[in-house]
Amino acid sequence: MFAKLPHALLIHGPAGVGKLAMAQELSQRLLCEAAGAATAPCGRCEGCRWFSAGTHPDIRWVQPESYRSDDPDASDEEPRSRTKTARPSTDIRVDEVRELSAFLNIGSHRGRRRIALIHPAESMNVHAANSLLKNLEEPPSGAMFILVSHRPARLLATIRSRCVPIPVTLPDAKAARSWLDAQGVPEAARWLAYAGGAPLRAIDYATSESRDELARILKAAVSGDEASLAEVSEREGLERLAEVLQKLALDNAFAASGGRRKYTPESAGVSAGAGRAWLRFARLMGNNRALSRHPLNPRLFAVEMLSAMPRGRN
Repeated sequence: MFAKLPHALLIHGPAGVGKLAMAQELSQRLLCEAAGAATAPCGRCEGCRWFSAGTHPDIRWVQPESYRSDDPDASDEEPRSRTKTARPSTDIRVDEVRELSAFLNIGSHRGRRRIALIHPAESMNVHAANSLLKNLEEPPSGAMFILVSHRPARLLATIRSRCVPIPVTLPDAKAARSWLDAQGVPEAARWLAYAGGAPLRAIDYATSESRDELARILKAAVSGDEASLAEVSEREGLERLAEVLQKLALDNAFAASGGRRKYTPESAGVSAGAGRAWLRFARLMGNNRALSRHPLNPRLFAVEMLSAMPRGRN
């Protein structure tokens, strides 16, 4: 079965639905050396042990610096920073992709596939994407590319056309809530809604160190308490505020058009004619989420964001 796999897969879908875990499981299965392990890696052979330790010689991970962790078992789908002061790159750079050529064009150490796992693939800058395209057009024998993407539309069309797509959709809401409850996640229904139905993101929200602060911002946004929303003293708080306002704005736009709220089901109603204004505000908050990572005065920027919020929403 695995001998018939294409040389390039594109696993895509919303963040937090388990795409990366799926890519890891497939990679380990391809490198598993146990005979007859048709459905899952055995976890006991030398190949599986090396994979679990993050030292298997026949797989290369290509990720932005901001996604890397000292923990080889980490499988988060959100970027992380190693220090509070450093701001690692959020791009996959051309040199990192070029290094794949030397790895893919040598023989396999264990006589199986050589795997390049690229996550998230849309993080490649234009030079890195063009470098990868050359490898996809003329793949070395035995090489396999596994691309994981939250936003496949941002990839070059020529890259997408050379990969077999594997869509991973949001799970059924009831099943996701049951799974989160089984994991002991507090307020599972609330955080699942805020995560847009993505269970792994819900876990991130519910267990993060900033959970209480996020809950405070969310409560203030839903109730319209702008004075509390302006109480931001750090850059990390700015990004949380912009995210909450963006999701609230999208929900208000949905509601104004007769749709159902997705992220903030407890919010009050909005007037039917306010949809376009809330959509504009949602786009602005999307831009502000990126801007909030730059050195800014947190309180002044928070006030500026709030001043752009549409009025008369009830």
